[in-house]
Amino acid sequence: MGRRNARKLAFYLLFQYDFVRDGNYDEVRDTFLTLADDEITENDREYILSKTGGVMDHLEEIDRTIGDYARGWTVERMSKVDKAILRLAVYEIKFSPDVPDGVAINEAVELAKVYSSDEAPAFINGILGKVAGSGADA
Repeated sequence: MGRRNARKLAFYLLFQYDFVRDGNYDEVRDTFLTLADDEITENDREYILSKTGGVMDHLEEIDRTIGDYARGWTVERMSKVDKAILRLAVYEIKFSPDVPDGVAINEAVELAKVYSSDEAPAFINGILGKVAGSGADA
């Protein structure tokens, strides 16, 4: 499948989780993986679980980081699409040494171009550029 598509599925899973926030990540994850089972390999599954599990493990810190750099916006006011994209990319920047910051930012901007508003790519790029530039390594 490739990293780009696996990252897209990780974004989908985080997006779905935000809709059932009162639910449980494990249930959302299991349902998602069952439905996507035909299109993902074991390597894809491991990648998706690594990224989304990492986001969930660091969710409060990730949201705090997003809020610190999103001037005039709170995480709660952001669209669910933008939140999912930002959460995944901030996780990759701060906690995934296997993903270069530039790749995390570029992939997030590409997701925003496809799934969000016309203004979202610049908004997301600006926030992530600040996160990466802050030396915010774990």
